[in-house]
Amino acid sequence: MRVLISAGASGLGLTIARKFIDEGARVHVCDIDSKAIDKIENHHPKLSGSLCDTSKPDQVDTLFEDADRALGGLDVLINNVGIAGPTARIEDIEYQDWRRTLEVDLDSFFLCTKFAIPRLKLNPTSSIINISSTAGWMGYPLRSPYAAAKWGVVGLSKTLAMELGEYNIRVNCICPGSLSGERMNRIIAAEAKVKGIDEQSIRDGYTSQVSLKTFIDPSDIAETIHFLCSPAAKRISGQTISVDGNTETLRA
Repeated sequence: MRVLISAGASGLGLTIARKFIDEGARVHVCDIDSKAIDKIENHHPKLSGSLCDTSKPDQVDTLFEDADRALGGLDVLINNVGIAGPTARIEDIEYQDWRRTLEVDLDSFFLCTKFAIPRLKLNPTSSIINISSTAGWMGYPLRSPYAAAKWGVVGLSKTLAMELGEYNIRVNCICPGSLSGERMNRIIAAEAKVKGIDEQSIRDGYTSQVSLKTFIDPSDIAETIHFLCSPAAKRISGQTISVDGNTETLRA
């Protein structure tokens, strides 16, 4: 299996990459962080990587040329790239911050998918996995650009599944809940600042919104994605699957 993962040099993306490598796949990742790319090349010899801002068409073109050389084809595209965007009421959000969030969190998915499809059509059993969020099917106070983009990812995934089914390309969407890790720590800090309360109260609020009262481990997402790309899931497409412990609300 030949796999391309956007934003795959650290965090959730790297966890997904390691899962596929452990299962014998060949994996190429891209990232906007040059230090992260250097680190994977030094510490993960089975991974190859490209420096790329996936919201830029010319850079995505180069990325796929790199992936062609590294992988010799493509079976799986995992659109994982994303930024948190601003934490503020919508009237306090600057237009450039709104636009940048949608460029990264939605436009990047369009661009990578556009370049991937001709390659995926060459294989009898290919998959696209798009990472959305529980914010992609609920409202998310103080995070309107992020929520708007993630709702867009769900709609894009549903439409792609319809368009690509005749080519036996399966498209599914994963909606993670609150993932443990550095990114969530930054989100909690930003929200605590806006609300003027302590970070632990914000953290407790997130867990209280989930039936299983827990944050999600990145490995939970990686396991689900690997299953969806495996022969065991050959009849699963067009689905939006939450891995979140059952989020009941996104309002503390």
